[in-house]
Amino acid sequence: MGDSYIVLQTTPSKGGSYLYDIHFWIGKDTSQDEAGTAAIKTVELDAVLGGRAVQHRELQGHESDKFLSYFKPCIIPLEGGVASGFKTAEEEEFETRLYVCRGKRVVRLKQVPFARSSLNHDDVFILDTQNKIYQFNGANSNIQERAKALEVIQFLKEKYHEGTCNVAIVDDGKLDTESDSGEFWVLFGGFAPIGKKVTTEDDVIPETTPAKLYSITDGEVKIVEGELSKGLLENNKCYLLDCGAEIFVWVGRVTQVEDRKAASQVAEDFIADQNRPKTTRITRVIQGYETNSFKSNFDSWPVGSAAPGAEEGRGKVAALLKQQGAGVKGMSKSAPVNEEVPPLLDGSGKMEVWCINGSAKTPLPKEDIGKFYSGDCYIVLYTFHSGDRKEDYFLCCWIGKDSIEEDQMMATRLANTMCNSLKGRPVQGRVFDGKEPPQFIALFQPMVVLKGGLSTGYKKSIADKGLTDETYTADCVSLFRISGTSVHNNKTLQVDAVATSLNSIDCFLLQSGSSMFTWHGNQSTYEQQQLVTRVAEFLKPGVALKHAKEGKESSAFWFALGGKLSYTSKTASTEIVEEVYNFSQDDLLTEDILILDTHAEVFVWVGQCVDPKEKQNAFEIGQKYIDMAASLEGLSPYVPLYKVTEGNEPCFFTTFFSWDSTQATVQGNSFQKKVALLFGASHAVEDRSNGNQGGPTQRASALAALSSAFNPSSASKASTPKPSSTSQGSQRAAAVAALSSVLTAEKKKQSP
Repeated sequence: MGDSYIVLQTTPSKGGSYLYDIHFWIGKDTSQDEAGTAAIKTVELDAVLGGRAVQHRELQGHESDKFLSYFKPCIIPLEGGVASGFKTAEEEEFETRLYVCRGKRVVRLKQVPFARSSLNHDDVFILDTQNKIYQFNGANSNIQERAKALEVIQFLKEKYHEGTCNVAIVDDGKLDTESDSGEFWVLFGGFAPIGKKVTTEDDVIPETTPAKLYSITDGEVKIVEGELSKGLLENNKCYLLDCGAEIFVWVGRVTQVEDRKAASQVAEDFIADQNRPKTTRITRVIQGYETNSFKSNFDSWPVGSAAPGAEEGRGKVAALLKQQGAGVKGMSKSAPVNEEVPPLLDGSGKMEVWCINGSAKTPLPKEDIGKFYSGDCYIVLYTFHSGDRKEDYFLCCWIGKDSIEEDQMMATRLANTMCNSLKGRPVQGRVFDGKEPPQFIALFQPMVVLKGGLSTGYKKSIADKGLTDETYTADCVSLFRISGTSVHNNKTLQVDAVATSLNSIDCFLLQSGSSMFTWHGNQSTYEQQQLVTRVAEFLKPGVALKHAKEGKESSAFWFALGGKLSYTSKTASTEIVEEVYNFSQDDLLTEDILILDTHAEVFVWVGQCVDPKEKQNAFEIGQKYIDMAASLEGLSPYVPLYKVTEGNEPCFFTTFFSWDSTQATVQGNSFQKKVALLFGASHAVEDRSNGNQGGPTQRASALAALSSAFNPSSASKASTPKPSSTSQGSQRAAAVAALSSVLTAEKKKQSP
């Protein structure tokens, strides 16, 4: 607590460069000089790293979520400074400590005086004694905070008790003299009512206010008038953006290191002059490497203006980006790319596909499964087995790029009905034509996207617009491109039947009346050449193929294509939410809805304990997120979107976590799950959030407490200090109140 520290977090970004976050942490007893040095050294470290880090000021007790996420489950600051902080084990005498534990995903642990007056009904407390660690759950405390506190207890047990002490959970308002709660209250000098929560300066949560922009010149701030737009920021200046709870310092690319140091100091002075709470955060961003939380304050932030690799915390998805072709921009096929195959669904399941027509869905015959018309919408249901669960379901709407809005809405409605009839178990997805994820493509061998559509709605809209119907038929002239090289990307696409559609790195299939030609580009792969034959057999079983190789085509081939024209011999290149940093499976809390954005797809994960009304909105929530990410980070608006429910997570979701399947099957709320995982199912906790339930054991314990309160000499623990008359009065009152609440609960149970 007497020191300041600098923490550097390095994240690999795409393109092989790195992104940096530098945090300087200021202990509450650190000297003014040290705190100042930490800020200056942070700027110097950033300059050495190429001047593109995001810098964060972290005050002890008010750290950002991102900073706390590096230290799971929590940080426990030590008294004193470095010199006094290192004592040998012999010198250390065990000291009983009381902590208040706040936070659902990252924990803010704060030591408070070991006294009854520190306890309240709203928080979760941890009492760490030499032989036992107690968790006290305030009656109004949050279930997710209770669950997180158990992780902290596990950490304390391993770090300070060699993993051997006992753990006890004490519930506020539940008095049981013989058990752990009796022991707990004895440590506080006997049971007595606890007070209301007293708010201190540390509890003040700064308000987020509409952003105001100031320019910084010679250490002075001057307000910048007008609507906030990116164009206001000049690259040779520094600016301060005041958002209330957080203050950003924006640094232009061509500013000097000295100006940058001064700008950081200006932000500190600004907080002091404005009398802002200590908890106000300061974050410094550099031009081109702005964070989303900074950009979202501007009316317009043109996409594509970000510096390469400017997204935040995306290390985990680099592998996926590579496989999606984003990391291989502009490379020709001749340079082999070692593709990482993403997790795919087991291929031995049962596939059913329906085409939307008006308000009904028509099942496709088996021989047509894999054919998709871009003017139509489809529902795909794949039933398979994974692990020891009986059945898993993958349910998707495929939205053709030329389909009509009525068909799109009907597909969604019918898929929702199917999902509900399967008790909400399917992983439910929405997939756009041309943006299919690898898991989807791999299920169809082959998958062919055809021109036109068969639904009556599509036919009518074409007629109304006076367009010619180009829908594929078995005897028309048509050209297909086969471009993928493995099961998860080998989709076949019908393209315009003209010579300019050809290119050297792919294989093509040309259908003309009863004739079928295969055409192999000079740079095409063996896999593509095999697939072209399979596609021909799929479209026209038993057809006799004529083979053409690039440069050795027959005149019949060119005639069918309408004449020989030049074509390319190379390919074109591939094309507010609160972030949970350094996420893990523990962050999937059963009461919440979470979004996992892998750049290649977006998942909306829905916990079991989410309100049923909210569950219905999963796709809307996902779509809102996509709209936001599309404007801030250039995410494709047509990215595949999935809904995944807790306990039914597919392999292509769990691959982003180090997944423990036992953890996913434990029942109950967050706290009950955590108790079962840490202490075994025998410790199962009933949901006590509804206060005392009446019953003989509760009545007995309340009577025992009452008798001990009115007759202190017979108290079972001789070591208990004799209560003074005032505390004896309050103890009696509390015991009477406890008995009365038990009797009320019993009465409620009996009433019809």
